[in-house]
Amino acid sequence: MGRKKQEEEQNNSEYGEPAKYDPTFTGPIHNRSCTDIICCVLFMLVIGGYMVVGILAWLYGDPRHVLYPRNSTGMFCGIGQNKDRPSVMYFDILKCATATNIMAAALQGLQCPTTQVCVNTCPSQFWILPPSAYLPGAKPADFFNQEYCVPSFQLKDTKYSVMDIVNKELCPLFNMPTTSVLGRCLPSLGGNAYNPSNIPTNFSLPGLNVNETLAAIRNATGAGGATNDVTNSFNIKDVGLRIFEDFAKSWQWIVAGLVIAMVVSVLFLLLLRFTAPVLVWVLIIGVLAVGAFGIWYCYNEYMSLASSNLSFSNVGLTSNVQVYLQVRDTWLAFLIILCIVEAILLLALIFLRTRILIAIALIQETSKALGHMMSTLFYPIITFVLLLVCVSYWGITALYLATSGAPVYKVVAMNTSQGDCSVIRANETCDPETFNSTQYPTCPSASCVFINYNTEGLFQRNLFNLQIYNVFAFLWCVNFVIALGHCTLAGAFGSYYWAFTKPADIPTFPLIQSFMRALRYHVGSLAFGALILTLVQMVRIILEYLDHKFKEAQNPCTRFIMCCLKCCFWCLEKFIKFINRNAYIMIAIYGKNFCVSAKNAFSLLMRNIVRVVVLDKVTDLLLFFGKLLVVGGVGVLAFFFFSGRIPTPGTTFQTAALNYYWMPIITVVFGAYLIAHGFFSVYNMGVDTLFLCFLEDLERNDGSPQKPYFMSKNLMKILNKKNKAPKTD
Repeated sequence: MGRKKQEEEQNNSEYGEPAKYDPTFTGPIHNRSCTDIICCVLFMLVIGGYMVVGILAWLYGDPRHVLYPRNSTGMFCGIGQNKDRPSVMYFDILKCATATNIMAAALQGLQCPTTQVCVNTCPSQFWILPPSAYLPGAKPADFFNQEYCVPSFQLKDTKYSVMDIVNKELCPLFNMPTTSVLGRCLPSLGGNAYNPSNIPTNFSLPGLNVNETLAAIRNATGAGGATNDVTNSFNIKDVGLRIFEDFAKSWQWIVAGLVIAMVVSVLFLLLLRFTAPVLVWVLIIGVLAVGAFGIWYCYNEYMSLASSNLSFSNVGLTSNVQVYLQVRDTWLAFLIILCIVEAILLLALIFLRTRILIAIALIQETSKALGHMMSTLFYPIITFVLLLVCVSYWGITALYLATSGAPVYKVVAMNTSQGDCSVIRANETCDPETFNSTQYPTCPSASCVFINYNTEGLFQRNLFNLQIYNVFAFLWCVNFVIALGHCTLAGAFGSYYWAFTKPADIPTFPLIQSFMRALRYHVGSLAFGALILTLVQMVRIILEYLDHKFKEAQNPCTRFIMCCLKCCFWCLEKFIKFINRNAYIMIAIYGKNFCVSAKNAFSLLMRNIVRVVVLDKVTDLLLFFGKLLVVGGVGVLAFFFFSGRIPTPGTTFQTAALNYYWMPIITVVFGAYLIAHGFFSVYNMGVDTLFLCFLEDLERNDGSPQKPYFMSKNLMKILNKKNKAPKTD
């Protein structure tokens, strides 16, 4: 016993001295001061700079450039003068894919080298200018559709011939069946629209017959490619409208399903006070039973292949896994591995049974704490709202930054084969409102086309740096919000544990008090922990960017190094999240700065590492079962309801009226998972907080009248400890 005690003291000294008794400590300290002030000031400066970036982006940016398509003159479709014309139509969409390298470089991939106009509806059938239109005396108004012509050009008043109109690209030479996808008229590649039997016999592009025309269309528009993926076999807009219609019909029942998920989550957590021992032992025995079944199954398979002559040397290397399952040695290897794992689990269960009982008692105590502080279960709503604000601000700022700068227009020859277009100077700018192609009489296809956004000026030249700043500030704010939630909940659960007489000594509104303490004293410490995590996340983002950027140029050695780096920083991020989480608990209780709190928390956990591992695994197993119960149960109920297997008498809702009954089911399942995750995250934080308080209680106190234990009677019973009654004279 003396040697064992000496070894424990030696191990404890490696990770700091145990906490000493403090007669003035009775829970989260109220008399505290501000911590990590420098980091608090830095965080405030970054937030101020973030606001300035957002204001500048709002002043210089114009998200309409991204949200709405534009015609060749730079006017937006769907708003302003083109409010009733939401889609943009390309005169010759084949040029979008078959443009020369010179043209692609000139346009920088931002526009198709063809005239574009805003239209009310996209063309739905094949049409090409008939040969009779070229006869002398033919009137252009008899052949062209005014809606598909350049807005400034009027067919009824024109003096141009049909040939002039085509050469100047004032009206399209042909139309093809197209569908509006994100405001762009793209080929309708789904169905039989482009079946050769549906193409008119007179529809052939210059120099091509019907079959060659069809082949050119499919090659240029990428049949089986990006456009086909979007429009093949269904109309995106139509599907979206139908899904929206389903949500409009079933939203009350979706909300009902989410309410059921919330009620089940709360009941599950509260009932753990009574059911935790049964559930934990059932789950542990279930894991052992699964292992035993695996051993039995592998043994049966091994014996059934007794007459088999196959071996690994006969099979060799093959991608067919089923072949290896016919080898007897495969099942022998599985049998040995499962036996070893089963033996380890049984030994762990035998030697760690006391620690498992401690974990169960802490889980029960957390459930009891939730019963006394129900408001903690709804704190994730505040975290969700704050995170929603951060994500919205980041997205809006990124959008405005991406569209900062005035649009730049340049004179471009749409068809260099027509006339002499050398008169167009390189990088010649123009104004789409005043541009007139008659200024270039030798180049009838000259047009004023949008190229990109102005990159001149200090603000525009630093847009990339500002986007990086936007991402950095966003990650820091998100991590700070999560840290604030951890610290707030830890303070509330700490107040519960250190109340000697429960519930009489629990402070009034412990959650609000903890939230105010965190904001008043520890913004700097929370920002410090969030900053460390943000820096690691930024490194991971940079590594992912470099890996994506140079993926094709990497050799096996560099790929291995990149993989190792990403793996190392992933592990580092997980470790920092673990340290931060426990540091925030210590900050909430003792009010120390981040570094001291992180050191004390880490030392305390390392002095009790076996208990940490057991509690973590038992809690993970229990909460995983809880999530499975909530999400699976609500998902099955939603499936039977929305698929019509559960009748709904006395209601106007009919499942047969839904276009896609699986969409409400997916929504309910996803929402149930988020709700369960939110409630269970509070529970997990409660378990971690009570565990650290329990370890501190063991080190600080000894059960004497001067130093009584604050732990529950159940925990004292498991540890064979008790509070001694004070001596009476």
